[in-house]
Amino acid sequence: MEETEKADYPSIPDTRDPIYLENGQADLKGTQKSELFARECGVGSDKSPSNSGHETLLGDETYPEGGLRAWLVVLGSWCGLLASLGLMNSIATLQTYIATDQLSDYDEGTIGWIFSLYTALCFLCGVYVGPLFDRYGPKWLIGPGGVGIVASIMLLSICTEYWHFMLSWGILNGIATSLLFTPCLTAIGHFFRERRGFASGLASTGGGLGGVAFPLIMQSLFDKVGWGWAIRILGFVCLLLFAFANILVRKRLPPAKNASPHPDFRIMREKPFLLLTIGVFFLEFGLFIPLAYISSYALANGFSEKFAFQILPILNAASVIGRALPGWWADKIGPFNTNMISLCVTIFACYVVWLPFGHTTPGLVIFALMFGFSTGNNISITPVCVGRLCHTQHYGRYYATCYTVVSIAVLLSLPVAGSIVKATNGDYWSLILFTGLTQLIAVVAMYASKVASVGWSPWANF
Repeated sequence: MEETEKADYPSIPDTRDPIYLENGQADLKGTQKSELFARECGVGSDKSPSNSGHETLLGDETYPEGGLRAWLVVLGSWCGLLASLGLMNSIATLQTYIATDQLSDYDEGTIGWIFSLYTALCFLCGVYVGPLFDRYGPKWLIGPGGVGIVASIMLLSICTEYWHFMLSWGILNGIATSLLFTPCLTAIGHFFRERRGFASGLASTGGGLGGVAFPLIMQSLFDKVGWGWAIRILGFVCLLLFAFANILVRKRLPPAKNASPHPDFRIMREKPFLLLTIGVFFLEFGLFIPLAYISSYALANGFSEKFAFQILPILNAASVIGRALPGWWADKIGPFNTNMISLCVTIFACYVVWLPFGHTTPGLVIFALMFGFSTGNNISITPVCVGRLCHTQHYGRYYATCYTVVSIAVLLSLPVAGSIVKATNGDYWSLILFTGLTQLIAVVAMYASKVASVGWSPWANF
């Protein structure tokens, strides 16, 4: 078990941050929380009674904001996310292939449950992964997670029946991915605060690049070596990436005193966090629909099979830029503001581009570029939004709690989407309207969370 390092600098309380407190103080205003923390907690001190049951933070820390070790953690996170989120961003290619081959006798809604369960477990199992990361660090999570994902990919290469796909991909890969997802993102918060948006965005570009490379690799190999070896080659690539992630990803800060590896849903009583969780719930509900159905949409509207497989890499290529650039911008104007702007772009893309012009090649390509760019920002900056509402030593717990609730959204999104398409006799207009509506609800909830934290001003940097 690795030892955590303490900061080499004097700890100076930062009263700008809203929630540096003991559990049970959720009803205090942000400034009250900061003042209380600064007053009661000295550097590395613990003023609470030993039998109080509260988790008292060790005090404010300074952050390296760079340096070799910090950027190696970002590189390791990039490798882990390239493999894990790259696979997640490639589900449209996998779903379209098996829907026309191994599982051609099943409707899209039924097949969608495989990938819906997979994405749900990626987030749901994080309810324990986050607290375990806070308590013990990433080593004992990333290693088993990488082994599980590679085993899942190898098993996927020999699947022929529905239950094969459900067990190997839906369940095994979903659980294994959850072991990597949270540590790779939250470890960055131990090294960056002022530049956390940029560093997180840079690491999350790995998932976008994987979403570009993996579909193109699979499309090329399907014709040359067939399904089985195409998937196995992908597995070997992921194995190499996970090895780098396991070596490089580290945590820096010690756990909060008396920190427990068990989840604590009492933090949902904090109004800003509750509203943010609602916003992320609807954001993720709509986000996975185009990722899974854009290739099927293209085929249904008369585009060639080649173009149908290529539109997903186009979307993910835009996502790479959307993860990196807005991450830098989020450090300037605030992660909540950046996320809300991106959600407005997503709504515009759905209602003004995809709905009226999606049946044309320029319309579908422009939609893919806009949706990929905006949702790429949302994916990379949402963890930073969570970090604004908690202490870094509780980052994993808050992040995991949020995405445990969100797992319900991703579990339902693809089957619901398939049922909506089926209800309109294979026409996708209703699905487009529904996708835009989820993003509209998300932006309202995120703005409400911001209001609960810093007031009504839309110009507040938050």
